[in-house]
Amino acid sequence: MRRIFFKSFDCATFLRAVLIFLPVCFPPELFAGEKDAIDILSRAFKSGGEIPARFTCDAENISPPLEWGDLPPNTESVVLIMEDPDAAAGTWVHWVLYNLPPFIHSLPEGMPAVGKLIYGERQGINDFKKLGYGGPCPPSGSHRYFFRIYALDRLLNLPEGASKAQVEAAMKGHVLASGEWMGRYERRS
Repeated sequence: MRRIFFKSFDCATFLRAVLIFLPVCFPPELFAGEKDAIDILSRAFKSGGEIPARFTCDAENISPPLEWGDLPPNTESVVLIMEDPDAAAGTWVHWVLYNLPPFIHSLPEGMPAVGKLIYGERQGINDFKKLGYGGPCPPSGSHRYFFRIYALDRLLNLPEGASKAQVEAAMKGHVLASGEWMGRYERRS
């Protein structure tokens, strides 16, 4: 009897059975640890909300506090890029921060504008031609400001003061997960 069963049971039938029952036995929720998105937020403003003036050129021009959630287990470094896609001359880069260690999950407000930070993190040059953060300063109208975070499977072999283009080129093929938080700003002058 067994021989008859196996003779009539071919490989294609077996694979069809596996594909039918696999989602039932192993639902996607079991693989929740596999992520392609990082939760990021700022307690200073809501996503899509108005960025407080203190974080802009109209006041203190300091970086806002940021927090992010779990990173993929094989993350070696984190990159943060802030930019304004609504600038008249094209996307304006406000902040480039790279080689953050994976054990860091937040940045306080007012990050110092230096090239190299305490754990070896590095800051790049923004489109104001300065190191570190340069706050929103739109010449007219309301602009959107995106804070994008990337988990990488390697450290970037770049000196302090790298441009966004250099960082993005070095990141290519090494992004494990990403996330974004957006705020808006319009000058009140």
